[in-house]
This record gives sequence, C-alpha cells and structure tokens, in this order.
Amino acid sequence: MAQLIPSLPNDIATECLRRLPFQHFPAATLACEDWKLEIESPEFFQGRKVAGYSQPTIVMALARVGEETGGSSQKNPRSPTYRLAFCDLKTGTWGELQPIPEFSKGLPMFCRLAVAGLNLVVIGGWDPETCRVSNAVFIYSFVSATWRRGADMPGAKRSLFGCASDINGNKVYVAGGHDEEKNALTSVLGYDVAKDDWIKLPDMARERDECNAVFHSGKIHVIGGYSTEAQGVFDASSEAFDLGEWRWVQMQENFLGTNMSARTCVAAVTGRFCICQGSEVMVAYEDADWRRVAELPVDMGGVPACVMMGRNKLLVIGSGKSDDPHMFYELDLESCTWTKLEAPKQHSGHVQSICFLEI
Repeated sequence: MAQLIPSLPNDIATECLRRLPFQHFPAATLACEDWKLEIESPEFFQGRKVAGYSQPTIVMALARVGEETGGSSQKNPRSPTYRLAFCDLKTGTWGELQPIPEFSKGLPMFCRLAVAGLNLVVIGGWDPETCRVSNAVFIYSFVSATWRRGADMPGAKRSLFGCASDINGNKVYVAGGHDEEKNALTSVLGYDVAKDDWIKLPDMARERDECNAVFHSGKIHVIGGYSTEAQGVFDASSEAFDLGEWRWVQMQENFLGTNMSARTCVAAVTGRFCICQGSEVMVAYEDADWRRVAELPVDMGGVPACVMMGRNKLLVIGSGKSDDPHMFYELDLESCTWTKLEAPKQHSGHVQSICFLEI
C-alpha cells in the first residue's frame, strides 16, 4: 500500500484516521482510494474501538417538534412527522441523518430500526402520505453516509412486529406483528444484510401482535404481544429461538411476572434482561427472577422506548404527559443511579424506535 499520508509512517497515518469523528468518514473515503480501503476495513474499526476512539451513538425515529400534521396525508392529519436523529454520547453532539430518498417527507410510521455492523436498517412501517403498509427495507451506511434499498420483507405485509439484530450485527430478525386484515402472526423472518437475502424461521407457538424482540445469549427472545382474538390484551409470556440449534427451545408463561402493555419496554445485553413497566425498572440475570433496581425519574410518567448501551447502562426515553417534551435518562445498572442526558428542544419529540451502536 502507498503511504496514507505523505511523509508519515502508515501506522501513524492510520492512527490519525482512527481519530476522525464518524461524521467525517464520507469525506475521508472520497479523498483517495487508499483512505477508502483503510476506513472500510473491519480491522480499522476494531483498532478504533480498542484505542478508545469509537463513538457510542444512539439513533432514533424521532418526531419533529411543533408540527401539527404529518405531511399531506388526509387519512391521519394529526400524525407527527418522524425523521432519523442521532446523538453521539461521547461528545453530546445531536444531529439528523439524511432522509430516505423514497420517504423524503418523513419516515414510515411504526417502522423498526436495527443495527447491522456499521449499517442502520429501517424495516417496514406505514407510508406517511397514504398510510399503506410497506414491506420495504432501507440500509444506511455510516461510512459512506448513503442509502441503499434492500430486498423487501417477503410474505404478508406486516405491521407492529418485533425486531432485533444478532450480537455480530450481521443479521436482523422480525417476529410476529399483524397482517393487513389485523390477523396476528406467528411467523419469524431473518435478513442477512450483507447478502441482501431473507430466510424463514420456524413459526412461533403463539400469535404475537405488538410483541418485543431482543437478542440474548445466542437466542431470539420474543416477548409479550397478543393474539388475534385477544386484540390488545397483552400477555406475559415469551418464547426463545436458539440459532445454533435452529429450533424454539424455551417457552415461559410468566416471563414478565405481570402482563405487559403497549408501554412496556424490553432491552437485553449478554447476561441480563431489563424491562421498564409502570414506574419501575427491573432486571433479570440469566435465569434468575426479576429484581427491581430503580424507580423511573419522578418527571417521567411513561417510557415509550429504551435501549441497552453496552453492558451496564440503560437509556430510557419518556415524558410526564403525552404532550410534554420527551426526556432522556441513563441508568447505571451497577450503582442504580440516574443521569439526565440533556437534549435540544428540537430533539424532544416522541421516540418511535431506537437502537445503539459504537462507530
């Protein structure tokens, strides 16, 4: 390889590139072919993480603040417009990703977000203009700051499904939800982002509309939801699919201890589950029972979204009342203490979906 930076040894030049904020990666990859090859290599990002230069970042489907309507849709004239926003937790920098070209006026309502390596995957949702259900998939590269269209989700057009990505960030899984006739689904699909290919997994034992899905200890856990007949009456059960054994291996009738609701948030990282329900945060370690670790902050009445940030921190987003600005709080699971994350007013809207990655 030629010198990355003239008159500098390549190890020092690589060190300089590793220190770049990810927002400058697109420009750097255009500077020269050698820089592009270096920045796009897996070793580059592994070295960046080891050296402590990676940027812990949350990405959200976030409602615009102060808007009465969600575009020109007359079917749902008061629905908010959502866009993709991010926060670099290391520097406190907030910003927006460029919109999906096919949805320049706003994200699909109820779309799901997942992380695959250094890519953000946006799946499904309702067209904000027509309210038609979409099975479309879009992938955003944090290296090139560009969008590409992925293969559509196969089968029936589904809404309000659970979504999770595996620990290696190579595959994204969707589970349950309902079809266009409001029939709750048992089907589960897996998407290989690199191959742009979908596969069908064995069906779940139960229909699960509006379920949660998380990846934990080599398994896809699908939690809660409700059947077609129940229509909105959530249950507390869960089932787990072992990817290594390629079968459903576990059904827990009372996983949550109490029936979940549409406002129950579930997050997981290797070794522990977390749920936010009512005014409490609870943690379960491996197969142990749930243990209450904290009360939600007093100015937060409900939690529409939560996400694990590494092994020991949980981020929750919520508001006191439905029309109040949404707030961001970080819970240290070791000390059980809260820290408020200050957000600009324009980033205080409702969070529809959220994910975490280190760039």
